[in-house]
Amino acid sequence: MDPVDIGKMYDESAPISDTFNEGQIHLAYWYGDGDDTPMVEASKRITRKVADALGLRPGERVLDAGCGLGAPAILIARETGADVTGVTVSAVEAGEAQRKADASGIAERVRFEQADFSALPYGEGHFDAVLAMESLQCAPDLGATLAELFRVLRPGGRITFADYTTEERMGLDEAEAFAAAINLNRLPTLAEWFAALGAAGFAVEEYTQCGPRVFGMGPKFVESAETARGVLAERFGDEMVTGLKDALRDFFAPGPDRIGYVIVSARKPG
Repeated sequence: MDPVDIGKMYDESAPISDTFNEGQIHLAYWYGDGDDTPMVEASKRITRKVADALGLRPGERVLDAGCGLGAPAILIARETGADVTGVTVSAVEAGEAQRKADASGIAERVRFEQADFSALPYGEGHFDAVLAMESLQCAPDLGATLAELFRVLRPGGRITFADYTTEERMGLDEAEAFAAAINLNRLPTLAEWFAALGAAGFAVEEYTQCGPRVFGMGPKFVESAETARGVLAERFGDEMVTGLKDALRDFFAPGPDRIGYVIVSARKPG
């Protein structure tokens, strides 16, 4: 998919995402089957893991590359004191994210723009840190996108992203079918993610494989959709909720031995 198509896709899905998980479009992290944390809070765990990996300090300039509806950027700005700029190719997402920022009480430290993260309107070395929450998988040209993120980072700047990986037990045909089903060109292995970062000039410093606690928790996502059935059905209809639950079952069907979930941190030398 090209950036225009991606933007249209998220324009259409934004209202559902905002209603279902309070504007958090990324997945959620549970410690096990006995963890009854609501999905909204479990999703914030991933945001906080990314922020912790970046080691953000008050006043640092941070880019949220593929910011969605803005929930992670606002949370990070509030809890770290960093100044966060979010970009998305979706006009609907950018507008809704800015409305949330304006009502957040910290509007001076978080802002949103409609922009393509592979062609950013910022100068070289503008940001101290970059985060990407399950957005790099959507890049039509991953190498070009990482090169652009490298460009806008200052020397010594950090990047941390959370995203999916193809694991060893996932056959090539199966991996291609999974990627196509969620409108991706392809889904890298962990080694391929590392190689792409290295080719762009980054030095990988740390990674965490969270697959069993994220992708292995499919039933909890389905349960969360059922818990939210009332509010979702009131706005979008009961049939949509049933369809959402079916889509979630299909999405998580491969299991964590085939689809992983990693948080990767790297640095621009300097």
